[in-house]
Amino acid sequence: MSLITLFSFIIYCFVTSVTPGPNNIMLASSGITFGFKRSIPHILGIGFGFGLMVILVGLGLGTLLSTSPMLFTGIKVLGIAYLLYLAYQIYHSDSINTQSNQSKPLSFLGAALFQWVNPKAWIMIMGAVTAYTSAQSSIGLFLWIGFIYGVVSIPSVGIWAYIGESFQRFTKNPKKIKWFNQAMAVLLVISVISPIRELIALV
Repeated sequence: MSLITLFSFIIYCFVTSVTPGPNNIMLASSGITFGFKRSIPHILGIGFGFGLMVILVGLGLGTLLSTSPMLFTGIKVLGIAYLLYLAYQIYHSDSINTQSNQSKPLSFLGAALFQWVNPKAWIMIMGAVTAYTSAQSSIGLFLWIGFIYGVVSIPSVGIWAYIGESFQRFTKNPKKIKWFNQAMAVLLVISVISPIRELIALV
């Protein structure tokens, strides 16, 4: 990979990671609900999940899924259901000061596994693999771009958790914080409208 291609790929990773999507909406809510520090495992889990997905898709998982429409559809259904569940949880969440002790941010493992049912993650990663690799690419290249994607995505998505925490510091009004979480929940639901329409079209 040349320096020009590497720079182009880093820009691709940043833009696709920092733009609004399920991960960033959830992190904004996590930031305002739990604070930035408690959201760090969530942030790192996203980076790890992205990187691992790039590697596995590049090594053939993407081809397997493309030849098994039923399996890919199953992943989509599971992803949509889980996103709607998360939207419900976010909608009913409050500020960090009023959260029960049982409530906690998404874990490192949970965030990493979530990427496999995240519609935007699949689009981003399939785009990266098809645009920056070829059928003749070595395993080393897939490992390299997976590492880059994971590293670049961490600060890119982390910005959203910081924005959420900043909003919490800006306002101590529990109602405004709840409204913020409810707005994030609505945006999360909106983010799955397109995948839902695609599934309906297949029926």
